[in-house]
Amino acid sequence: MVFKRVVRWLRGNQRPAVGEETWQRVEARLRCLGHLNATDRQRLRNLCLDFLAEKEFHGAHGFVLTDDILLAIALQACLPILNLGLEAYRGWIGVVVYRGDFMIPREVVDEAGVIHEYDEPALGEAWPGGPVILSWPDDPAAVDGANVVIHEFAHKLDMLDGQVDGRPLLPGGLAPSRWSAEMEAARQSVARLVERGLPTYLDPYAAEDGAEFFAVASEAFFDDPQGLRRAHPKVYELLAGFYRQDPAAPKP
Repeated sequence: MVFKRVVRWLRGNQRPAVGEETWQRVEARLRCLGHLNATDRQRLRNLCLDFLAEKEFHGAHGFVLTDDILLAIALQACLPILNLGLEAYRGWIGVVVYRGDFMIPREVVDEAGVIHEYDEPALGEAWPGGPVILSWPDDPAAVDGANVVIHEFAHKLDMLDGQVDGRPLLPGGLAPSRWSAEMEAARQSVARLVERGLPTYLDPYAAEDGAEFFAVASEAFFDDPQGLRRAHPKVYELLAGFYRQDPAAPKP
């Protein structure tokens, strides 16, 4: 179903009225916002309203998207672009939300040339030039150690230059050669631990390729910045330069 609440909110070109109690209730469930001061939190709220006005939300299979769900998605989606601006999400408009996990049809060709089709369970997916697809758990608080919204929207930032390679469009102060070398070195260090069956700080999926490493590291950057800075200080430094945020810094 196409969700119409945003349309009603913006009817007459008026900004939606979201009460302070609603903001605080939704924000309290999102640990990724913990580093924001009052000024940045208000900037994020304003950016969320612009984001909700620009994008089209669809609840898959009749899933009703409440105000709280919309605001929670928008807050997490806009956090990475707080200092990059909404223009960083240009070129697409759709956000599709499933209740719980969903299945994505896949196909692979084996060595004999035979095509095998199967359905793969997924929590999210971002399509180049297309929508972001998200799952929404019945109890978001029960999902620990993962942030599917930040993960998929990090992929959108990665795709902005037309490549899905883990190297987004970088600001002038970040050399592409340094980014590629240090991110790949960190990815390989995770891959070596995974191959040996040893625990890793980042989700083992980070070892998959450069794109997944960037997305998984972005999750940790906002959800557990101190942990990422301890485990992968060079990755933390690169992401702080890209996102123009320092969530691990002590609050003033």
